[in-house]
Amino acid sequence: MSTFTAKLTNMAKIYVASSWKNPYQPEVVKKLREQGHQVFDFRNPPDGKGGFFWKDVDPDWANWTTQDYISHLDHEWARYGFQRDFDAMKEADICVLVLPCGRSAHTEAGWMAGAGKKVIAYIPDKEDPELMYKMFDLITDSLDTVIAAI
Repeated sequence: MSTFTAKLTNMAKIYVASSWKNPYQPEVVKKLREQGHQVFDFRNPPDGKGGFFWKDVDPDWANWTTQDYISHLDHEWARYGFQRDFDAMKEADICVLVLPCGRSAHTEAGWMAGAGKKVIAYIPDKEDPELMYKMFDLITDSLDTVIAAI
């Protein structure tokens, strides 16, 4: 079964890559959905099982060694969370990278760019410059510009 399916031909399938700590992510999801797009929200995935947290794999996750981390990647919930997000990435037409964010969101956006999908970096606040964002289709500080580009 599809993670999310577009019902209208002019509707984009959008993967929003960001961080749990990002205050802009919920508004981006809301505004894109208001435009009629299908948007994967990692905080509230469509399967209703909730977003992925390492604490759900092990409450002591912050004290893991590298070897602990590697072994926990095979935990049932980690495998499920990865596959759910990766399936949504593969199905999406567009990635909107919402800064500030961390390693996972950047890995997701990089994979999507490498897969030939449109990637938009939305940077609403000042961030350090990043040369490799040149591989993305658009870099903007305006949500209206994000919406217009889609």
